[in-house]
Amino acid sequence: MPTDRERMLRAYADLTIRVGLNLQPTQRLLIIGPIANGGAALEAAPLVREIVASAYRAGARLVETLWGDEALLSARLEHAPRDSFAEVSAWLPDALVQHVSAGHAVLSIYANDPDQLKDAPQDLVGTVQQATARAVRPFRERISRNQTNWAVVAASAPSWARRVFPDANPSEQVDRLWRAIEKLCRLDVPDPIAAWEAHLADLAARTDRLNAKQYSALHYTGPGTKLTIGLPPGHLWVGGRSASSAGIRFAPNLPTEEVFTMPHKDRVDGVVRSTKPLGYGGTLIENFTLRFESGRVVEVKAEKNQSVLQRLVDMDAGAARLGEVALVSERSPVAQTGLLFYNTLFDENAASHIALGAAYKFTLQGGEAMSDEAFERAGGNRSAAHVDFMIGSAELDVDGALPSGTSEPVMRKGEWI
Repeated sequence: MPTDRERMLRAYADLTIRVGLNLQPTQRLLIIGPIANGGAALEAAPLVREIVASAYRAGARLVETLWGDEALLSARLEHAPRDSFAEVSAWLPDALVQHVSAGHAVLSIYANDPDQLKDAPQDLVGTVQQATARAVRPFRERISRNQTNWAVVAASAPSWARRVFPDANPSEQVDRLWRAIEKLCRLDVPDPIAAWEAHLADLAARTDRLNAKQYSALHYTGPGTKLTIGLPPGHLWVGGRSASSAGIRFAPNLPTEEVFTMPHKDRVDGVVRSTKPLGYGGTLIENFTLRFESGRVVEVKAEKNQSVLQRLVDMDAGAARLGEVALVSERSPVAQTGLLFYNTLFDENAASHIALGAAYKFTLQGGEAMSDEAFERAGGNRSAAHVDFMIGSAELDVDGALPSGTSEPVMRKGEWI
C-alpha cells in the first residue's frame, strides 16, 4: 500500500503535468532541477520520478532531467581561477533554446537554500549571475513570449526547510515543509485538479474585471511607499493560466494567487519599500527601498546586502526598470500561513509585488508578435534580469487611475475592494 507521502507526490506530479504544464502527447519534457544543496536532490528524487511517470502516462515522447547542486557553485567560487567567472556553459544555453523552439515543455523544480552563498565573495557571485543571465537571455525571451508551455514547482529540502522552520525539531523540518507545500498546492483535498480548476476560474474572473478597467496607472501608498506605476495602453492582466503560441493552456506557477501585468517602463515614479526579504543568488537582501524617476531606479538603500541589490540594478539598462506589477490579496492561503518561505515562488503569492527587469510579452495585446524594438516603444522592458520582490502588506492601499482621469480604490489594507 502506498504511504500518505507517496499518494501526495503522485497527486502533485499529476497536477504538475495535467494542470501546470498541460503536457501534450506530442511533446518532450525537460525537467531542470532541483538546484539545491543539503540533500535536496535526494529528497526531491521521488517527486521527480513521479513527474516523469506522469509525463509518460500523458503521452510524452521523451523526458530528460538536468540535476543541479549549489555546492558545485560554492566549490567554483572557492577554487576556480579568479579570472574565469564570466565563463558559462558552451552547450546549455543553445540546448534550452533548441528545446523550446521545437515546442517542447520545460519544468523547473525549486528547492534552493536561501543562504547557500551568503558567505561567498559577492563580487564573484555577481559576475557568475550576470554572465549566466546574459547567456540564457534568448531562452528567457522565448519564455516571455510563451513560445511553449512551462511551469515551476517546488520540493522540500533540508536546507530550505531549516530556514523556514528554524525552531522545529531537525528531524521534522523537511516533513513540515512538505506539508506546507501540500496545503498551498491544494493537494490535501479529495480532488486537487477540480480544486485547481475552480481556483483558476476565480483568477480568470479577476483578470477579466481588471482588463475591462484599463487603468492608466496604479498608485501605491503604505509605510515607506508612495509610488505611481504607469500602465501602457493595451496591457493585459494575467492570472493563473497562460496560453502557448501553439494554443496550449497551462498554469506556469504552482502555487499561484497573483494577477499581474506589465508596467510602462518609463512611467514609474516615487519610492517603494520591500515588505519581505529578497532571496537573490543565494543571498538575502533585507529591508530595502528603491526610488524611481521616469521609470528608472535612481537610488538603492538596504539594511543588508545593499551591494548585491545595486549589482542587480546595474546588470544592464533594463534591470533598473520594472517588468511586472502583481496584485495579491492579504487573504491568500500563502499569506495566511504566516510563514516566510525565502522562496519567490511562495512569497510572491503572499503579497503584492513588482519585478525588476524583463516584461513578459504576453502581458501586452499583440506583444508576442512584436519585434523587440516595437515592444520597447509600447512601454515593454527588456533585460537579462527578472527578479520579483514583495511590497504588499496589510497597510498597503492601491488606487487605479481610470482613462477618464479619475481614480478609484483597487485595494485597501492589502484587500481587494
